[in-house]
Amino acid sequence: MKVGVTAPGSSTNMLMNFVMAKANLGPREASFIGIGSAASALAAIQKGEIEAISHLEPVLSFLERSGDIRVVIDTRTEEGTRALFGGSNPAAVLYTKQDFIEKNPRTTQALVNTFYKTLQWLKTATPEDIAAAVPPEYLLGDKDLYMLAAKNSKPSYSVSGIIDPAAMKSVADMLMKFDDEMKDAKFDLAKTFDDRFVKKAAETVK
Repeated sequence: MKVGVTAPGSSTNMLMNFVMAKANLGPREASFIGIGSAASALAAIQKGEIEAISHLEPVLSFLERSGDIRVVIDTRTEEGTRALFGGSNPAAVLYTKQDFIEKNPRTTQALVNTFYKTLQWLKTATPEDIAAAVPPEYLLGDKDLYMLAAKNSKPSYSVSGIIDPAAMKSVADMLMKFDDEMKDAKFDLAKTFDDRFVKKAAETVK
């Protein structure tokens, strides 16, 4: 099958590799095609250039609403994520080099505070609130679609900002299995996440 992903080697490609591996299929048993995001992704499936898609919001909500796709695996929800990975699977995170953290602790804390405050706001924010808060170009000319995508993806956001050790291991295992640069990597997984800043944010951010 021709499977559309944002780009070869991207997170959407790696997710599909994982899905296929669970079905005892190798990545070479599908043809992965980079289709970009938004308009180019929509065009690829509507023109029949691909037969399956591994993608992000708001593309998925648009294709669901139009009836162009049937969702088989849904990692926008905790239930769907756990069904696939056996636990949570952190993806969108704030990351930087250790030496930046050491040289700029106040900047690091300010960044984490902003992310944490946003997560707290999202707890009660409605799709309308979210649509009103983002730049107009994010709406892709279709506010209702954006609000639908916000509603569908909201359950995937953390409320605490803390990454569970089991979830960290899940991601590491996936990377080491499918990323050639990671296959033989040796590292201390516990040192790849520093929760001091988010814990401080939880104490101080209102």
